[in-house]
Amino acid sequence: MTGGEEAVQSVAPCRDRRGRPLRDLRISVMDRCNFRCSYCMPESTYHEGFRFLPPAERLDFDEIECVVRVAASLGVTKIRLTGGEPLLRPELPDLVSRLVRVPGIEDIALTTNGVLLPRCAQALWQAGLRRISVSLDSLNPAVFARMSGGRGAPQAVLKGIEAAQQAGFEGAIKINTVVQRGVNDAGVPDLLSYFRNTGCVVRLIEYMDVGNRNGWEKKDVVPSQDMLRRINALWPLVPLSPHYQGEVARRYGYLDGAGEIGFISSVSAPFCGACSRARLSSDGKIYTCLFATQGQDLRALLRDQQQAERDASLRAVLSGIWGNRTDRYSEERAARSTHSAATLDAKADKIEMHYIGG
Repeated sequence: MTGGEEAVQSVAPCRDRRGRPLRDLRISVMDRCNFRCSYCMPESTYHEGFRFLPPAERLDFDEIECVVRVAASLGVTKIRLTGGEPLLRPELPDLVSRLVRVPGIEDIALTTNGVLLPRCAQALWQAGLRRISVSLDSLNPAVFARMSGGRGAPQAVLKGIEAAQQAGFEGAIKINTVVQRGVNDAGVPDLLSYFRNTGCVVRLIEYMDVGNRNGWEKKDVVPSQDMLRRINALWPLVPLSPHYQGEVARRYGYLDGAGEIGFISSVSAPFCGACSRARLSSDGKIYTCLFATQGQDLRALLRDQQQAERDASLRAVLSGIWGNRTDRYSEERAARSTHSAATLDAKADKIEMHYIGG
């Protein structure tokens, strides 16, 4: 994917107070979801009476494109569209087609639960999207239902993955699996077996204390090293080099050539030191950490000024926010690892994951 038809000069990325560049922007285009996963949007909180954002409070596509264009001028090259469930956002392929033309943007990806892919995968491919991550925590219907809040079914997700492969995404699909001890960890080998030799890369994600409502306790985390030992006993693995500096997942290949898997180890092996990601909520707040407690509103700025003034103001605001960034929550959590879960969760009222994406 190119960053657009215009020639783009190399941009020196904006750096935070720890020297980390701003390279990635994750954009939540929708705070709603058609699942109620226990680690993200438990039904007890996100019930029928919960007030989600009305359309007028979400950034429109012009506003999102403006933020991306300015972010690219500060060094952002990678965009990920998230939610909630981003495929609930009407006309999403139109947004993709606009963002792929922004000078400096080299890569656009999407994270989804997959069940709506059959109706829109082809349009997304034609719009210029080239990578998709699909959340799938279990192939066992009962376990899947437990983790998804009784919404959807694994077969529906698999049909979505098949639709994406047929649309052109074959070899560019990752499967994201949040591993919880005593919930779905026993079924991980079955999941891996299903996707061996398919070109899909399964990424096993340690259960994290994102937000305030998922009842996280450290005892429920299965450290990546434990999973690695279990898997290596079934299918020998070899470590692979990262695709790029700061890559979140640690890559391993099957020794028999059946593909690769990845481990995202935010709890047991924090990677804050290389984090280059900012997050934009669907109502226009910018966050500098997945575990942030507050963000800064950009929507008012986007709606209150003329374009020339708006772009200059937005660039100054984004540069200032990132330049003052010091976030390292996961490293701080690890440093307090001998304390209780309540102490570990000392940052009360963290923003919820559905609101800013994973």
